Amino acid sequence: MRDDRSGPLQAAFFDRNALEVAPALLGKLLVHEIDAETKIVGRVVETEAYTGDDAAFHAWGIIDGPTGSVVPSGRGYDLFAPPGNAYVYLCYGMYWMLNVVTEREGVAGCVLIRAVEPIAGINEMYERRPTAANDISLTDGPGKLTMAFGIDKDHHKQSLCSPPLYFAHGPPPAEAIRTSSRIGITRAVDHQWRYFLEGNPWVSKGTPSDVAAERRRERHRGRPKRRRNSS
Repeated sequence: MRDDRSGPLQAAFFDRNALEVAPALLGKLLVHEIDAETKIVGRVVETEAYTGDDAAFHAWGIIDGPTGSVVPSGRGYDLFAPPGNAYVYLCYGMYWMLNVVTEREGVAGCVLIRAVEPIAGINEMYERRPTAANDISLTDGPGKLTMAFGIDKDHHKQSLCSPPLYFAHGPPPAEAIRTSSRIGITRAVDHQWRYFLEGNPWVSKGTPSDVAAERRRERHRGRPKRRRNSS
């Protein structure tokens, strides 16, 4: 894999399993060149991996079993695109989610960018997120960071390997890399496929899905049983 540290990460970086790409992206820089004079930069501090055999993945079930062919319909079809492409979708009808496609073309996989630490263009971020209380709340979540960076549906299917929106090398992270269950899902909650930099304040505050599922089970076990009517 060619490693050119003077420019954007190239497709070869993303041409591998999402479980390799997700931790490798920690410490890398997300860059959005708005115009010739404005550049927004954030250090990636949290990611999630999604693979083709993952029940929580948008491409789950899109492959026809008998033939093995990809059904060309729905948003999940775009996850079979070339590595390094953007997969951007709307969550809860409000928040754009930035993913980068992994694996070779024709094989589905992606990494969700969950949080970044602002490095440059912070004033521009506040212009897009004027309600943010401080620098941490600017980008400590996947919907927050896309809003701060000006990322939306227009970036869907664009290459993330060249300007205006791309990833670049950054210094190796000094923080330890930790894992947990992913956040906000109800399937495949036992997969420890969320990666984050320990102690970094920009890591999102969501509850890992396996923990949330166990809390739901505990609440259910604690409910009194309904009495049946004897009449």
